Amino acid sequence: MDIEHEIRTAAGVVRGRWESPVAVFRGIRYAEPPVGARRFAAPVRALRWDGVRDAREFGPRVPQASNAGSVMSSVSGSTDDGSEDCLTLNVWSPDLGAAKLPVMVWIQGGTYLENNTANPHCDGATLAGAGVVVVSMNYRVGVDGFAHITGAPDNRGILDQIAALHWVQDNIAAFGGDPANVTVFGQSAGGAAIAALLVMPRAAGLFRRAISQSMPGTYFTPQLAAAISTTIAAQLGVRATISDLVRLPPRALTDATTAVITKMPEFVDVWGPMALTPTPFSPVVDGDVLPCAPWSAVAGGAARKVDLLVGHTRDEFRLYTSRPGSEPSPARMTAAFDHLGPGADGDRLYRTAYPDATRSQRFELLNTDWLFRMPSLHLADAAHAGGGPVWLYELAWSFNSEQGASHCLDFLLLFGTLSPDEVRAHRSAHPNAANEITRVAQHMRTDWVNFATTGNPGWAPYDPQTRTTRVYQAEPIIQPYPEEISRRIWSAHQFGTLDLAR
Repeated sequence: MDIEHEIRTAAGVVRGRWESPVAVFRGIRYAEPPVGARRFAAPVRALRWDGVRDAREFGPRVPQASNAGSVMSSVSGSTDDGSEDCLTLNVWSPDLGAAKLPVMVWIQGGTYLENNTANPHCDGATLAGAGVVVVSMNYRVGVDGFAHITGAPDNRGILDQIAALHWVQDNIAAFGGDPANVTVFGQSAGGAAIAALLVMPRAAGLFRRAISQSMPGTYFTPQLAAAISTTIAAQLGVRATISDLVRLPPRALTDATTAVITKMPEFVDVWGPMALTPTPFSPVVDGDVLPCAPWSAVAGGAARKVDLLVGHTRDEFRLYTSRPGSEPSPARMTAAFDHLGPGADGDRLYRTAYPDATRSQRFELLNTDWLFRMPSLHLADAAHAGGGPVWLYELAWSFNSEQGASHCLDFLLLFGTLSPDEVRAHRSAHPNAANEITRVAQHMRTDWVNFATTGNPGWAPYDPQTRTTRVYQAEPIIQPYPEEISRRIWSAHQFGTLDLAR
């Protein structure tokens, strides 16, 4: 079935089409184009239009650099300077009637550097076919979305996400969704944005449930963010101010960002641990848009009215260490153990805890724990302390021996965009992985949809005594948190806001 369908939104009529078994509307404008005086400003609600706007094609992607080594690079291409209408969203719905279906709003990751909802790995059709309305949105990234710029609000990319959530509240009923039953879910940078949304006053009441997948635990002070943006602007001989940057095309800013990324480890003694991450951007704890890092506010009860599902993959950082030529140098490993561990001697801590691991394996474990696993676990602890319902999971299943259960595998399973044939063709595929993938993906998708529908994914809530965790293997199991060794290493650590090195 491929039948066009028109729906009236608050701003005007859009025309999508049925692509059996779901109706799809792509490229719907939710905010005015961020150009000219609006380029580094908070998003402005989309103005009304006359006539019918076509919604059968994805809107232009936001400005972003070509990055052949990136997770999302399968469709990223080169920087697109023509981003006049990039703040658009997409809707997949199995029922356009008065269905009041649960709504799942996807916030894509990409190291705060990439965001393109046309990525085929984030196609919402399979998930929507399970009985929910799926929404995804483009939001500003890089300098335009996350750099600290004098005279501009911080966290513009997250403000875009909030604008999209307002659009959902105003319009999703016409697409068969229930605005009173909205779940936000996101992975990597999207998962960290979810954690930020939990404690942002401007996001209050816009969603009922949240799923944070593989959140990186990096949130910046304004001072650290300013030092980074000043360095990026200096690549172009300008200041990190609206008046200087607004004159530059997006390509200039993405090129300058790429130049800084290549030498970030050189700044570790000034910028601290964030210099050892893959990106110079993270949400800024500015005291206004984002009042504080999420853990303390969630522990204080800021999100107690939001049902929370949080978790990670088992081998998060292997995505980065398994790439050709990515073997860390001895100097890089030393810097990581000096700056990322929870104590003064990270190398000793990990040698003692993992005596049979090689140094490069300990390097991978340290990065996995510091950047992804422990921030997620500590968010679950914070949610429990704050009195809110929370569930914990880990993805331990993998289809190949090189990457294991690495970063990003979760959303490929959830959206059903990794096929058995692709798994079978991998050079290091596990013998039975092609037969297992459909079942593992179905388990995850069912649990996510159950959570969005009822607020309960199907297993006991997390608490710090039992640490009940859903572990996705070929057949999922429920057990105490499986990464107990790392949990003990990090048990006394307090995640918060990263600042300039002292």
